[in-house]
Amino acid sequence: MRVIRWSLLGILLGSLGAPAGAQTFLEATDVVAIEVPVQVIGADGKPVRGLTADNFEVYEGRKKQPLVGFEALDLASRPAAEGSGGNTAPPPLAARRHFLMMFDFTFSSPKGLTQARDAARTFVEQLHPTDLVSVASYTSDKGTEVLLQFTGDRGQILAGIDRLGLHAFRNEDRAADPLGLIVVDDLFSMVGKDKSGPTDDGPAIDPGEMERIIGRELGLAAQVTRERSVGNMTRSYGELAHLMAGVRGRKYLVLFSEGFDSALLSGTANMDEQKALAEDDEIWNINSAERFGSTKAVSQMEQMLEEFRRADCVIQAVDVAGLRAGVVGQAQWAGGKDSLFLMARDTGGELFENMNQLDVAVAQVLERTSVTYVLAFQPNVADVPRDGSYHKLRVELKNGPRGARLVHRPGYYAPQSYDKRSPLEKALLAGQALVGGEEKKQVRTSVLAAPFPVPGGPWYVPVLIEVDGPSLTAGMEKGAIPTDIYAYAFDAEGRVRDFFSQTVGLDLAKVGPALAQGGLKFFGHLDLPPGEWSVRVLVRNGANGAMGLQVATVHVPELTQAGPVLLPAFFPEPQGKWLIVREAARQGDREVPYPFMLGTQPYVPASMPVLAAGQGSSVSLVGYRLKPGALRAEAKVLTADGREAGAGTIEGLERLETAADGSDRMVAIFAPPAGLQPGDYMLMVTVIDSAGAAETSVAPFQIAGTAGGLRG
Repeated sequence: MRVIRWSLLGILLGSLGAPAGAQTFLEATDVVAIEVPVQVIGADGKPVRGLTADNFEVYEGRKKQPLVGFEALDLASRPAAEGSGGNTAPPPLAARRHFLMMFDFTFSSPKGLTQARDAARTFVEQLHPTDLVSVASYTSDKGTEVLLQFTGDRGQILAGIDRLGLHAFRNEDRAADPLGLIVVDDLFSMVGKDKSGPTDDGPAIDPGEMERIIGRELGLAAQVTRERSVGNMTRSYGELAHLMAGVRGRKYLVLFSEGFDSALLSGTANMDEQKALAEDDEIWNINSAERFGSTKAVSQMEQMLEEFRRADCVIQAVDVAGLRAGVVGQAQWAGGKDSLFLMARDTGGELFENMNQLDVAVAQVLERTSVTYVLAFQPNVADVPRDGSYHKLRVELKNGPRGARLVHRPGYYAPQSYDKRSPLEKALLAGQALVGGEEKKQVRTSVLAAPFPVPGGPWYVPVLIEVDGPSLTAGMEKGAIPTDIYAYAFDAEGRVRDFFSQTVGLDLAKVGPALAQGGLKFFGHLDLPPGEWSVRVLVRNGANGAMGLQVATVHVPELTQAGPVLLPAFFPEPQGKWLIVREAARQGDREVPYPFMLGTQPYVPASMPVLAAGQGSSVSLVGYRLKPGALRAEAKVLTADGREAGAGTIEGLERLETAADGSDRMVAIFAPPAGLQPGDYMLMVTVIDSAGAAETSVAPFQIAGTAGGLRG
């Protein structure tokens, strides 16, 4: 149930065609800020706390870079309530740990992958609330497939783990989330239930669909197959590492695998075979790759590991085969364990061998990485061409404890033109921005989100998104702009309850003048239960990657509680100011009356009202459970940081007929105080009913003189 059909709004809302071919431009920003997350490990193996910016020096090549920002994050001192989402300020992305849980379906057995799912759950249970997790799988035929993008939603993470299987990614029931932040769209109904078991009735792992480890008894022809399989793996993982380079923060690939036979790299590890090859008099018959390893495979492996090092991504390898030592009837060989050890060691990670002690090993890793120092510097723009080139970094510790060692990113990739990025990279950028929740203002946007009750279901929350036309079309004079719109609702623990997304094609030859005079107004909606919600809206120019991100806090009340409820004030706008587009309908939509009504007349409210000091403007008020009889209203004006800026006036309050949803509709005239300076303000309205019960709501507005009525 996503899109609402309205019969009353046909005159007001129009629709646009599908996106056409787009012109390509570079990213809109000219400022490049480089964030360098650093861990300092003491001689005792524990993180060093209490350091300041004066303890660090950053060099790009031989040039020392002055720090323009510094932040220390200690997870041990951060309360669990400050999760990855919601209304509390999360730590910056550069200071948060990102764990990509990779399940290897090529070099693992069915039993090993079953153990891997259990191990992954153990791993998730120990993570800090601010940690972000992604779930992916690897097969030699399809490469790497990401089931879930980086998120702090523990329910979605566990659902992603439960759905793992070769056929999981073809599951037609999975949510149609283009950014991969949701695996199960109705997961929120399970909040509070026991999540120790499967999170849904999704498909279980079918051993018949999993690839088995390539046997070492294969002959020379099979050796070619092994080499090709390892080549496919290193190429796919290398591409993944390059993608991870664009992720802000501390990054870890948690690899659940049995590993490939290390004989491909260093020759056979079977002691009996080594002895037989050494005693063979016919040297010309000895397979050099089998005896000494494949130089091609070694080169491919080193290239892959170099990509991980450049991406500042550590491989934490988990041997899902368990302990091999002492197994009766099995050849004595190092096998996959050595290849996993190599990948972990050469990227700064560890190999976890004993599944029974995984919780202990994970706790040690998490403890060592619990303190992060984020250093920021701004290189000369002329020194950082937008060509995706790699720039090496060096960080030095000054006046630190003796024996301490630094762990930091060894370099960074210069920005790359947006058109050269893959669809997965573009989705990753958008997903990271939404999860991080940090407002972006390249494309100026404003958001209005307000709840309306619907009998027998969650509240209907219309989301009106205003997009400033000049900032959206900056640098573009002709062609088409595919405008990507994403809206996600996060709770205080970082769980995603609902979302909508749509791409709107804007042909500048047809709508350019309308965008230049005002902009685009998009009308979507979310279905939300009672609670506090962080509605995060991202608007992106799909041609050049310029984006705007705005966060709106929405309180969905419990109507079962006693007392009145008052929604934020709405300011109706005249027609013709915006190019208005509504969300596309989908199968299974429920019928809901259009919410913004003045009597029998529909209107479209302003997302960010622009008022004139001392001049009155019509305002619409919506309340619930107000007593019959006369009503009165009071108004106060607050600054953006909550200080009182004057009383303002609200006059001519008129109570209209009760609406079909049981709400009380009122109209009045509000005038901000004369002499109020241009800027952002909040209107606090209090409505008092005949019984003396009062309810207050707050809505943002601007005084004319700021940038076009839009934030940023």
